[in-house]
Amino acid sequence: MKIVVTGGAGFIGSHLVDRLLGAGHTVWSIDDFSNGKREFLAQHASNNRHTLIEGSVTDRGLMKNWIDKADVIFHLAAVLGVKNTVEDPLKVIEGNIDGTRNVLELAYPRQAKVIFASTSEIYGKNSELPFHELSGRFYGAPSVHRWCYATAKSLDEHMCFAYAKKGLPVTVLRYFNAYGPRQTNSQYGGVIARFIKAALNGEPLEVYGDGTQSRCFTYVDDSVSGTVAALSPNANDQAFNIGTNRSITIRELAQLIVSSADSASPIISKTYDEAYGPGYEDMPAREPDLTRAGAVLSYQPSVLLEDGIRKTIEWYRNRA
Repeated sequence: MKIVVTGGAGFIGSHLVDRLLGAGHTVWSIDDFSNGKREFLAQHASNNRHTLIEGSVTDRGLMKNWIDKADVIFHLAAVLGVKNTVEDPLKVIEGNIDGTRNVLELAYPRQAKVIFASTSEIYGKNSELPFHELSGRFYGAPSVHRWCYATAKSLDEHMCFAYAKKGLPVTVLRYFNAYGPRQTNSQYGGVIARFIKAALNGEPLEVYGDGTQSRCFTYVDDSVSGTVAALSPNANDQAFNIGTNRSITIRELAQLIVSSADSASPIISKTYDEAYGPGYEDMPAREPDLTRAGAVLSYQPSVLLEDGIRKTIEWYRNRA
């Protein structure tokens, strides 16, 4: 097929491009390089089935040029990261909603399938675990910027399902804490990448709050397997959780990374106010129900957390 991947030079996006090209598809990767890196796709420079385009999903003219040629659009481009939501909520809201609107509006006339990358964040403060795809959403006050990413992604999903009602083939994927090689390890990146960077540099690993908050972390290869499986027509007009059922507290995660990296880094505690400013809200736990993904997509995560952590540490160590 002819496939557009937005955010194709990013963390999950570049791994997805690897997989799609390996399967024989023609891929056009679009990225503005705000987070993505050209080097992640450098191995495909001589592949005539791959084109890397620098640009933003908010550039409607650019997007139309490539979507008009495509059978499928994997829409992974997004503005994310907890610090972004706290520091620049307008950037998060406009970057996510405007880009998704462009993708859906341009895909509709040619009925090109859209596979949209959403997030476990959309479940918000819902405390009824595990989250299934019809679980309700509960957010904090709109004045608390922490919720702007979840709100923007929720509205993106509403647009996806509105276009699905009009006949556009759409699938929504809700990623649960993907990690692995190529993930941003700056202060705007995921917790595993930040912990690994600190452990390899002999710096303290900062655990926010009391460290008992828990998450289910998904190695990027498993995230990509679920993403590619969404090409199936059986996945149309549905949302799917893409994650694992293995839960771990953030303090336990820090201990695992220090041990796996053979690091002497200390683990220290920091209040949420110190990390993000006053009023930040966190969820005590997140866990996906994978029943629907297993039944429809035959999705079954296979990489153990310890193995994924080891592979990710090795990648960052070699990169350093």
